[in-house]
Amino acid sequence: MKTEAEDPRSKKYQRSAELQKKIDGLNIVSGHVEESSYRVAIIVGRWHAFIADRLLAGAIEVLNLAGIADEQIDIIYVPGAYEIPLAAKRIAQLAQHKAAVALGAVIKGDTPHFDFVAGECARGIADVSLEYDLPIGFGVLTVNTVDQALARAEQGEANKGREATLAALEMADLLSKLV
Repeated sequence: MKTEAEDPRSKKYQRSAELQKKIDGLNIVSGHVEESSYRVAIIVGRWHAFIADRLLAGAIEVLNLAGIADEQIDIIYVPGAYEIPLAAKRIAQLAQHKAAVALGAVIKGDTPHFDFVAGECARGIADVSLEYDLPIGFGVLTVNTVDQALARAEQGEANKGREATLAALEMADLLSKLV
């Protein structure tokens, strides 16, 4: 499974032979999304639930495809994106999950409220991830319009809930190799 939607500009990209030769001589460590059997937490902001539920569906689909059973998935609902970091911190403190995914939507309005909520949500999630070595996939949409959010939450490879989950699983695998 790919961890990102295919960008048409990258289809034609080919690494130079010189760089590839150099890389081939180095020790490479990377994570992969493989069949797994561990607990994953999904933190969902309920604000804009009609969008968040689409992100959640993409996340659950990826987890199930990666071999993570429904019984190993904990869904934690919070009021909105601003509250996600606090829930993430508690999840990290309890150390029962190998990865987490943050899902929600912050849609720009006519006031600076968007900037504060989106910025603090992102910063808080990053802080928790770094402090506790917990991979947290960032699936909180920060968009200008509802239509932009719906486009990023549609079913398929471009679903940001799916992408955030794939990133969290890949990072969990990578961290397990960096010992």
